[in-house]
Amino acid sequence: MAQFTRYMNSPVGWLKLQSTETALTAVCFDAEKAENSTVQPRILEDTESQLQEYFAGERKDFNLQLAPEGTEFQQRIWQLVQEVDFGITASYLDIAIQSGSEKNTRAVGLANGKNPIPIIIPCHRIVGSTGKLTGYAGGLERKRWLLNHELSHTLSVDRLF
Repeated sequence: MAQFTRYMNSPVGWLKLQSTETALTAVCFDAEKAENSTVQPRILEDTESQLQEYFAGERKDFNLQLAPEGTEFQQRIWQLVQEVDFGITASYLDIAIQSGSEKNTRAVGLANGKNPIPIIIPCHRIVGSTGKLTGYAGGLERKRWLLNHELSHTLSVDRLF
C-alpha cells in the first residue's frame, strides 16, 4: 500500500504527516523539513488544515479517517483515548478501568506511548492518577504546551500545568 508524506510547521515544531490514499497513519514529532510526496492525497490536506485550526484554537475535534497500526489492545486503548474530550484529562488508571482491568495501568501507558497519531489521538490528555504529567513520546514540554493550549481555549486561565 502506497504511503504519502507531508510536512507542516506548527507551534510544537515540524510535524511529519503520513497517510495511505485515504487514511492518516502517523503524525511524527521532531521532523526535519523534507520534500513532500509528489502526490498529496486529500487526507493529508485535510489533516494539515484541521491541525492548523486546532493550533489556532478554532477546532476541538478532528474529523479524519485514521488507520493507526497496532495490536488489538493498543487499538482499544487508542479508541478510549479518543473519547477524552478537548481540555479534559484522564488518568492511565481511568483508561485501564475502562479497558476492563485496573491492573492494566502499565500496559495502558505502554500502548499510549506507542500511539502513532499524537494530537489527533490525544494521548497528551492522559496523565498520572495524581494529575502529574508523566511520559510523552513528544516530550513533556510538548505535552504541557498541548494541555495548556486546550485549557486556554476552554477556561479563562493562562496556565495550569
